[in-house]
Amino acid sequence: MAAARPTRRSGATMASEKAKELAAKQKAQVKAEKERKKNSSDPRDWSQMRQIKESYRLTKEADPKLPLVLAAGFFGPVLLGILLGVLVKPVWFWILLGIMVGMTVAMLLFTRRVKNSVYKRYEGQPGSAEIALNMLPKGWQSTPAINATRQMDVVHRVVGPGGLILVGEGDPGRLKQLLATEVKRHEQTAYGVTVQTVQMGDAAGQVPLPKLADHIKKLPKQLDAAKIDEVTKRLRAMDAVRSRIPVPKGPLPQQGSRRAMRGR
Repeated sequence: MAAARPTRRSGATMASEKAKELAAKQKAQVKAEKERKKNSSDPRDWSQMRQIKESYRLTKEADPKLPLVLAAGFFGPVLLGILLGVLVKPVWFWILLGIMVGMTVAMLLFTRRVKNSVYKRYEGQPGSAEIALNMLPKGWQSTPAINATRQMDVVHRVVGPGGLILVGEGDPGRLKQLLATEVKRHEQTAYGVTVQTVQMGDAAGQVPLPKLADHIKKLPKQLDAAKIDEVTKRLRAMDAVRSRIPVPKGPLPQQGSRRAMRGR
């Protein structure tokens, strides 16, 4: 019995050492991951604050008046709150209210200026409709460039509460046939779901890039969450057996800008 005790103590010591090694290894991995994200150039690894800073920097380059606009949006309500506080007590309440309203107004102005900046940067480039589709709120699922021509006419797809929508961009004449082909293919897959089409552009009957996301969001509700999931699964199965064709990829805005604008 006396000889067995050191063995038990030795086993416990070894288990403790392994636990310490595992904890140290996990701690090192967490530290390494934090360091990787800190030095990463991928916006998906950035914190929300860093994304906002990057969105501000990019927008300011294209919109030099941005600081003045944001300052006016913030300090206007604050000054109004101070004035009301002098006239109507208590002062602190109106100042606090002015600060809260000022922050809200400044954020709304920032979001709008970021959107306009991104649209101006990419408007007219093939694949730019993808930018607007990325700004749709939660509940919408978009698939960019599901079909295209050598002339850079592109068809995108979005599924959400407003239904199944195919978005075309390019020459209206070529898009008509391209969209007709995709409508037929999607109707055969999405049983009982009406396939809608939208052409993005500045010609008559088309929707300009800056208005595309709002146009789609305003479509009458046709699908609930369960139906959206069902239709999406069917479309993924269709895409899996689709013939692989060279599809031109459109320009993508900075991820930070997209997250700052999504759902606004």
